[in-house]
Amino acid sequence: MDAGLKTRAERAGRDLADAPAEEVLQWAVDEFGTKLVVAASMAEAVLVDMLAKIRSDVPVVFIDTGYHFAETVGTRDAVAATYNLPLISVRPQLTVAGQDAVHGKDLYASDPDLCCRMRKVVPLDRALAPYKAWAAGSRRAESAGRRALPVVGWDERRGKVKIHPLATWTDEDVERYVAENNVIVNPLLSDGYESVGCWPCTQRGAGRAGRWAGSTKTECGIH
Repeated sequence: MDAGLKTRAERAGRDLADAPAEEVLQWAVDEFGTKLVVAASMAEAVLVDMLAKIRSDVPVVFIDTGYHFAETVGTRDAVAATYNLPLISVRPQLTVAGQDAVHGKDLYASDPDLCCRMRKVVPLDRALAPYKAWAAGSRRAESAGRRALPVVGWDERRGKVKIHPLATWTDEDVERYVAENNVIVNPLLSDGYESVGCWPCTQRGAGRAGRWAGSTKTECGIH
């Protein structure tokens, strides 16, 4: 572990706790340059749009699980065509068919934690390996488990700085930014899906209620 990097993250978390999202992201870009990567789920492109206004060579990573809605893949393609940023699509080691062959059909139903780990967590870990810091669009308002989300923190498991520029934003803040900046939005958000993940484990619902509905699972393990 880089103790100095952890100390910088903790200091920034205190200094930037009340800073605007743009200032937080600007700090991350200034501090890490191309050793920063932004993870995007393609629900909307707020963080990508914000990044594009600051610097054009910081990469954006998207985890292509093989189970995404067509609308999510289409949003990824629209983002790639719109923004002059390097967009990296990362795939799991096994295809869906390969996973079915090894672990049995529909692993997402029999062992959703293992499915998420194989199709999301491990591919993201691999994608993040070359970088010192990563940013994501997670927000405190999204769920009870995210209420203490720091603006800048330390990802202990990965040994990297973790930045959440939008941590303090409400749903209304997101909607305002989208409207004022003509940001690309996944069409599923206008079709009753307030949170979008893989199609087998996502239903229409308010907030994150449609994710893994009917189970106690609330997170995929990435964060």
